[in-house]
Amino acid sequence: MKGDVIILNANTATKSDYPLILKIWEASVRKTHHFLKESDLLFYKEIIPQALDSVNLIVWKNQNHKVVGFSGIDKDELVMLFLDPQFIGQGYGREILSTLVRKYDIKRIDVNSQNVQAKRFYLKNNFKIDSEDPVDGFGKPYPITHLIRSI
Repeated sequence: MKGDVIILNANTATKSDYPLILKIWEASVRKTHHFLKESDLLFYKEIIPQALDSVNLIVWKNQNHKVVGFSGIDKDELVMLFLDPQFIGQGYGREILSTLVRKYDIKRIDVNSQNVQAKRFYLKNNFKIDSEDPVDGFGKPYPITHLIRSI
């Protein structure tokens, strides 16, 4: 896949997409967030549907009409970007991020500091560290790195 032209279709998500979005969210988190305690993963899983309601939610499909992942934005902030694990590392995330920056002028992203792969991804894609918090927004012991677009 690397080096191939990536064609993605962005579709505004509806509530009927939520079951698939939640399935992708959980699979992606289990693949990339090894630092999360199971009880905390279940806690977040319970509140994700409310978070989906509060963002501009987009489902991304590839040229074969397979759902690659989803993103959620709020004004100029990318609040969530999760890929189905089978599509991680194939350039889809970079293409989605590039499209979101171009179309929505994304300037800010928060990332779990312990999710080294995601943090590295955003740093390689023109974001830089602005600040860090020792806990997440729920007071749980998962540090958050606040990133801003550098160009």
